[in-house]
Amino acid sequence: MRAPRTLSSPARALLQAFGRPATRRRVLTGALAGGAVAVGAATLGGRGLEGTAAAAANCTAVDHSATERRVAFSNWVQYVDVDERDPNRRPTLAAFTAQTGIKVGYTEDINDNNEFFGRVRTQLAACQDIERDLVVFTDWMAAKVIRLGFAQSIDPARVATVHRNVLPSLRQRSYDREFAYSIPWQSGLTGFAVNTRVATEVHTVDELLTRPDLKGRVTVSMEMPDTMGLLIASLGKDPANFTPEDFDAALDKLSRAVRSGHIRRFSGNEYVQDLAKGDVAAAIAWSGDALQLNANDEKIKFIAPDEGLMIWSDCALIPSTARHGANAAKLLDYYYDPSVAAELAAWVNYVCPVAGAQEEMAKIDPELAEHELIFPSVATLARVRAFKSLSAAEERAYQASFTAVMGI
Repeated sequence: MRAPRTLSSPARALLQAFGRPATRRRVLTGALAGGAVAVGAATLGGRGLEGTAAAAANCTAVDHSATERRVAFSNWVQYVDVDERDPNRRPTLAAFTAQTGIKVGYTEDINDNNEFFGRVRTQLAACQDIERDLVVFTDWMAAKVIRLGFAQSIDPARVATVHRNVLPSLRQRSYDREFAYSIPWQSGLTGFAVNTRVATEVHTVDELLTRPDLKGRVTVSMEMPDTMGLLIASLGKDPANFTPEDFDAALDKLSRAVRSGHIRRFSGNEYVQDLAKGDVAAAIAWSGDALQLNANDEKIKFIAPDEGLMIWSDCALIPSTARHGANAAKLLDYYYDPSVAAELAAWVNYVCPVAGAQEEMAKIDPELAEHELIFPSVATLARVRAFKSLSAAEERAYQASFTAVMGI
């Protein structure tokens, strides 16, 4: 079992970032009043489940869980705990297998939502097995997958622990309120990560995109809502309520930074290696990645931009073609035991979606139990921003424009 991460003094000092006054800040209410974290998911109300039933009816997979005691799980990198003494062993997955007899084929092959979805979409549309029983997508992509009918429904009786322990605000996800197709895996915040060995701290989007000493040493996220949300906020606009003109203005700012050579590249998870080596000085980064990097190098810091932080959730879905849906549901339910959730959160350092996990974390590591980037307070959540709900047409148009800038 991996020991919980011990926070260095600089890691504890990450909380100071939240004390900086935001020049443009939107106070979130409603779903956040309970102190939980599903804003990104909760804002997707315009997407709905249109077409899901008809599409799903055309692709009904036979479940072999009873005779084939296994599950194939595709996830993002560093999203399940690893044994420090044996990098090939994942303690919580090993415990699940010991408890249930179900073997888990675990693969870290998701680096970007669009990239991964592009690899499996044609097969799913043709009702062909993608050889995966569980995949994890960010909320906006999860909503799209559900809308297209590419996710199996999840019997609530198989995930009773999920329904009992999921954080209250996550119940506000209008694209899947009853968790009929998706289960929150982790949530997180998007801000800046800076390697202070090679550059001074960065506190605004304009600083990130124009400061001379950072030219050619900046990466930004391939995830359109993350990058464009921060750029829209840098214009004094609300990422949750922007116009096409606002988007175009923010995209023009991004395009100028790309054309000038200021941005080194757009990246998925791979930015962490460049940041750790110092090849990249600053990045639009995810909170859990930054905390993990900081645990190994105290000079790498996560910074809340003055414009505010973006927030999101990653959700686990069972593909419509999965052969072991019941086994996959059992695995998801297992991770909603607060003690298991705390063990996972102690390693991945993302925002935990499980009620009761904070109390269990206090038994593992009292400092982590109080950490704002794992268990955010209401005050912290008041400084986060969510990306606007998009219709299918808006999503296609905005993503096409963003992809064009990535290809410059």
